[in-house]
Amino acid sequence: MGMQNARTIYGALEAGGTKMVCALGLADGTILEQTSIPTTTPEETVPLITAYFRDKGIAALGIGCFGPVDLDRTSDTWGMILDTPKLAWRHYPIAKVLADALHVPVGFDTDVNGSLLGEVTFGAVRGLSDAVYITIGTGIGAGILTNGKLLHGMLHPEAGHILMRPLSGDAYQGKCPYHGTCFEGMASGPAIEERWGKPGRELADRTEVWELEAGYIAQALTSLVMILSPERIILGGGVMHQEQLFPMIRKKTLEAVAGYLNTELLADIDHYIVPASLGDDQGIMGAVQLAVEAFFGRGSLTPD
Repeated sequence: MGMQNARTIYGALEAGGTKMVCALGLADGTILEQTSIPTTTPEETVPLITAYFRDKGIAALGIGCFGPVDLDRTSDTWGMILDTPKLAWRHYPIAKVLADALHVPVGFDTDVNGSLLGEVTFGAVRGLSDAVYITIGTGIGAGILTNGKLLHGMLHPEAGHILMRPLSGDAYQGKCPYHGTCFEGMASGPAIEERWGKPGRELADRTEVWELEAGYIAQALTSLVMILSPERIILGGGVMHQEQLFPMIRKKTLEAVAGYLNTELLADIDHYIVPASLGDDQGIMGAVQLAVEAFFGRGSLTPD
């Protein structure tokens, strides 16, 4: 168990498929500095991460990582990236490698659970016990808070792959190589680009693009509302920078719920389905909190 003071410095790593964001932060969520390293191969990328953190005097490191990953602390492969499509990183024990290199406790979770933890600790989910954070971008992922704890379960949530019912008149076969018309297959950034022939940012003024997108997002949110009964849903990621989506998604979600649930929270839908509140820093701020928790001996691997 560590003792921290107001200036205890924590390392934060938001490990993504295209870039690794490395940062230093304080327990109150202040980000002191950050840098970005391209994600190529572990042989190239990890020494650069290690070099960044090595002389910074960090008390612990928190990692929010692309997945799938092993989050079971009793497992021999805790902290490992599992069967990722990013082949160079498949079965790479990122958390153990960094714990051994830096000689600090390491906290580890999925990138979306990290973003949710940022919102829980510093943002739109403060004070709530049940919430969902969904990122809609190159892929779709979800972090889930249930009874005040980040949900791991058998592995961790993969709500981007819940199966969808194609909307009326939509013949698109979906972008997901596993499931075709799952949530990610129908509504991710690459699905938008393949369906319409242009990336979303070039389609901003085409209402039909966003009506269809909102329809699929609302279908997924309705399933999550029915299964998890969250107190708030946060939508982040590159696609959600199209802010015109929010009113459409709220309206279509209420239509899909179809009056079956009547709660105060759903009645105030504008505060129920909300954008990420930390200006794209929720992932790195969540990684700082993972480091804080590791420093205090929760959810961590202590290096030999």
